[in-house]
Amino acid sequence: MASVSFNNVSKFYNKDEAVINGVNFAIEDGEFVVFVGPSGCGKSTLLRMVAGLEDVTHGEISIGNVVANELHASQRGVAMVFQSYALYPHMSVQQNMGFALKMAGTPKSEIQQRVNKAAEILQITHLLDRKPKALSGGQRQRVAIGRAIVREPKVFLFDEPLSNLDASLRQNMRVELSKLHHELGTTMIYVTHDQVEAMTLADRIVVFNGGFVQQVGSPLELYDNPANLFVAGFLGSPKINLIAGKLIAMDVDHAQLALANGARIYAAVNAEQGALNEVATLGIRAEHVQLAEQNEAGAIAAKIVLVEHLGDQILAYIKLAGVEQELCMKLPGHRSKLTYGDHIHVKFPAQHCLMFDQSGKAFPRIKHTDNQ
Repeated sequence: MASVSFNNVSKFYNKDEAVINGVNFAIEDGEFVVFVGPSGCGKSTLLRMVAGLEDVTHGEISIGNVVANELHASQRGVAMVFQSYALYPHMSVQQNMGFALKMAGTPKSEIQQRVNKAAEILQITHLLDRKPKALSGGQRQRVAIGRAIVREPKVFLFDEPLSNLDASLRQNMRVELSKLHHELGTTMIYVTHDQVEAMTLADRIVVFNGGFVQQVGSPLELYDNPANLFVAGFLGSPKINLIAGKLIAMDVDHAQLALANGARIYAAVNAEQGALNEVATLGIRAEHVQLAEQNEAGAIAAKIVLVEHLGDQILAYIKLAGVEQELCMKLPGHRSKLTYGDHIHVKFPAQHCLMFDQSGKAFPRIKHTDNQ
């Protein structure tokens, strides 16, 4: 096992176009870290730089406290699992898993031992004599992962390994990958554009956009305290509700936003750096939007424009009078009486409201207890 650190790492394909811009962070030994972001944000490029498949233009990448910039890919102690299974169709599962060891001159007895151990971990022992064409997509992905395990790497690298699977298989494989990490305890770096995979798999998430690291932290830290509008909008399903308005009051423990319809919403944030009448954005998760009585403090009139029934919960899409943005609220499934066209009132609890300044940076949230 090994740690991986990035010291001011940049990647340029030409003088004017940076794919990675001055990345600085460290991955601890044994951590499961997920790189997430939209297509073209640089996450896969950085992973390939760790693997030695791309050169580092500036900065240093260290693996296990050894600068790896000039090390050949075979000397880095990493194993990569690609989006494509890339299995040899004429070889059996056993042969595919042991091929890299065979090429490295590993004794046959050791190859057999490692293959059997990996197959047992992945529960594919019964598949060792099959050819890839006789396997399902999920089984092929397990073989690809097994091919990496037998190399006993210091670091596992996964480049969107589940994107070719259907939704049910992706969920099952997420569970298997989590179990695998707990069993092996090896450092794992995982690239995906799927925020659900990021939230469920990671010890920590690194959010990328445009080649820059937007934020690094645990899944709940990024979900509850996003650093900016991009992170807030990228993580979470359904997406966070965002409403534009103007700051009409701000202090060290609160901000007050005036919406286009005249409604005023408080947020428990430190807004002392804000400016009066500055354009700002309110953010609130769907599960934190609450139904309210008409005469209740902070109640705002709304109309339901769509209801999605998901069994244990419903998603109700609403429009506030005079507000352009459509909002989503998540409610328990027994609220089945809500339907299209209903006129309701909602409220936004201050302790659950996020606030972003006109540049998109989040105002720091004020810590609160559950009984506040």
